[in-house]
Amino acid sequence: RDAVAGHVFILPFIAGLLVFTVFPFFMSLFLSFTDYSVFQPAKWIGFSNFRRMFFEDEKFWVSFWVTFRFAIFQVPIKLAFSLMVAVILSRNTKAIGVYRAAFYIPSLMGGSVAVALMWKQLFAYNGTINSIIGLLGLGPVEWLTSPRYALGTLISLGVWQFGSSMLIFVSGIKQIPESYYEAALIDGASAPQRFFKITLPMLSPVIFFNLLMGIITAFKTFTESMVITNGGPFDKTLVYALYIYRQSFQYYKMGYACALSWVLLCIIGVVSIFVFRSSESWVHYESKGD
Repeated sequence: RDAVAGHVFILPFIAGLLVFTVFPFFMSLFLSFTDYSVFQPAKWIGFSNFRRMFFEDEKFWVSFWVTFRFAIFQVPIKLAFSLMVAVILSRNTKAIGVYRAAFYIPSLMGGSVAVALMWKQLFAYNGTINSIIGLLGLGPVEWLTSPRYALGTLISLGVWQFGSSMLIFVSGIKQIPESYYEAALIDGASAPQRFFKITLPMLSPVIFFNLLMGIITAFKTFTESMVITNGGPFDKTLVYALYIYRQSFQYYKMGYACALSWVLLCIIGVVSIFVFRSSESWVHYESKGD
C-alpha cells in the first residue's frame, strides 16, 4: 500500500518529465533529420539539414562566432568581477548582508525582457550613458547601432548580472579555514600572497563550477540579443539561440531549427568535456590531499 501511494504521488512529476522533457527531446532528434515546417507533415531528408548547415549556411557560422566571442569575453570578466566583489563582501562588517543582497538583486531578475529593455534605454543614443558622457564633454556613442560597440554592450549586461556567482564565491570563501590565514600571517605573507597561495587554490572547485555554468549560460544567451539589438547591426550580435528562434518561429523551418539545436548541444558538450579534462591540472580538492 505504501509503494502504491508513493507512485501515485510521484506520478504527476513522471508524467510531466515524459511529456515535456523526454518526448520533446527525442522528437527534436527525429525532426532534425526531416524537412518540417509545422504546416506540412515531416519529410525525411537524412543529413541534409546538417550538410546545409556546415557547407551552405553562412549565417550559421556567423551566429556561432558571435556566440563564441560573447562567451570568451563575458565568462572570464564576469568570473573575475564576481570573485573580486566576493572577496570584499566576505569580510564581517556592519550591514554586509544588505550589500550582498544589493549586489544579488540584478541576478534575481535573470535574462528577463524588462532588464533587457532597461539596458536598451540606458545605452540608447539619447540614453542615460550618453548623457553622463556628455557631462564630461564627450560626444555621444552609438552603443547599439555601431558594429564596434553593440556586442560589448550585450557582454556588459551579462557581466552586470554577477550576483549568483558572487554568492557562490562568498560561500566558498567562508569554507576556507581561518587557521590557514593565521599561519600565513605568522609567516609574514602579504595580502596578495595569501590570496594567490590560499584563497585561489582553495576556491578552485568553486571557480570550476562557476566557469562551467557561465559557459553553458553564455552559449544559450537569447533575450539580450533579441530585445536590445535583434541581432543587429549587420548580424554583429546574432547569437546562436536567436538564429534558432528565427529559423523556427519566423521562417517555420522547424526541422532545420532542431538540427541547429542539436549542434548547439554537441558544442556545449564538447566545451564542457574540455573544461572537465583541464580541471585535473588546476582544480584542487582537499579530500584528495592536493
